[in-house]
Amino acid sequence: MPAKRRLIVSCIAAAALSLLAGGGIAGQSPPGADSVDGAAPGPPGSGSGTAHGAYLDYGPAGVSRMAEFSRWLGGAELRVGHTYLPGDLWVNIEGAPAFLDAWADWRQADQDRMFVLNVPMLERNEERVPDDEVRTLLRKGAAGDYDQHFTRLAQRLVGLGVPDTVIVLGWEMNGTTYTHRCGPDPASWKAYWERIVTAMRAVPGQEFRFDFTPSRGRDAVPWTECYPGDDVVDIIGMDSYDQPPGETFDDQITDPYGLQKHVDFAAEHGKPISFPEWGLFRNGDNPEYMRRMLEWIARHEPLYQTISDYCPHGVWQCKSNPRSSKVFRTMLTEMAAPAEPGSGPTPTPTPTPTPTDPAPSPAVPSVPSVPSVPAAPAPAPAPPETGAPPTRGWCVTVPFGDWLGPWLKEREICFRY
Repeated sequence: MPAKRRLIVSCIAAAALSLLAGGGIAGQSPPGADSVDGAAPGPPGSGSGTAHGAYLDYGPAGVSRMAEFSRWLGGAELRVGHTYLPGDLWVNIEGAPAFLDAWADWRQADQDRMFVLNVPMLERNEERVPDDEVRTLLRKGAAGDYDQHFTRLAQRLVGLGVPDTVIVLGWEMNGTTYTHRCGPDPASWKAYWERIVTAMRAVPGQEFRFDFTPSRGRDAVPWTECYPGDDVVDIIGMDSYDQPPGETFDDQITDPYGLQKHVDFAAEHGKPISFPEWGLFRNGDNPEYMRRMLEWIARHEPLYQTISDYCPHGVWQCKSNPRSSKVFRTMLTEMAAPAEPGSGPTPTPTPTPTPTDPAPSPAVPSVPSVPSVPAAPAPAPAPPETGAPPTRGWCVTVPFGDWLGPWLKEREICFRY
């Protein structure tokens, strides 16, 4: 996801939690068949019956919007809930229960649901930490200096009843945005990933699956150079937006580290694929991109896909993309239709079992007090309006807006330029 938007969202989140707890949180493609499409979608059964969902908001608002989004899709089944842990401070990367419990309740309401959680690997994750410092931090992580933070996160997820959470760890590591980027020291980054996975898998009761998710393309470093190994990766994802300007969908497929490479690499390693983030972007309201991306998803059967549904990427909460919205709604209504009775749940890869005699886990320390998450409000009859679409711009929902209702006049902030 572009740095500017993530940085602003992080700042909004930081202000929200500071108020609550005295702490911080911090184009068009020509019609026709895809030019390259020869790879297998992964091991047999690994992607059959893609689970569909969307990122709709960080906190309880995201949970409450799931039902309304499903109704907008004609009752289509949304099996995936997706959110992000803040990357400003370790206490937030450890997963404060008050942030996660609404998602845990949603997941537990249906055994076929999937909870997807993006987890930063380092604090100050969007503060443009220089390469030399990133290299030092990665080496500390590889040496085990930060294991305890991820042990605490794993303990909290298990304690909240979501031990099978899909962990999108250190996403978009091939770029330049995040402190958890790979480029300054790929060897240490891979060793650090392995430490984190080992620490989380050592927690009794865990059934986590770890999703290695670069952004599409080469970016700062080829994402294949960051792959930490089949024993510590369960899913190979890709974040893929409709950019840069003027690039066709065929280009997105055939780029050296593009969509086809994603499919081929996952097949070579015997892993299912996923699309944790995708959507419209630099080419505006592009129904041809939307159609072909959904066809790509249907053809290659990722384990799950969650569109980023806010401006400028989205189709429901963003009014700037009416043509793409129509395509998405028509195709997803069919793709995510409720399963026929007796069809059974979608098969998924067997998670790595918890060791029978794990090392003792450190006690969970006290964390700053955070008010309990209030009950999610009843969904509105229509998605939030963002006003007349500007020539250029985007909007974000204020994270934790439900908690800050008495102080906020608007639940969304729009940026125009």
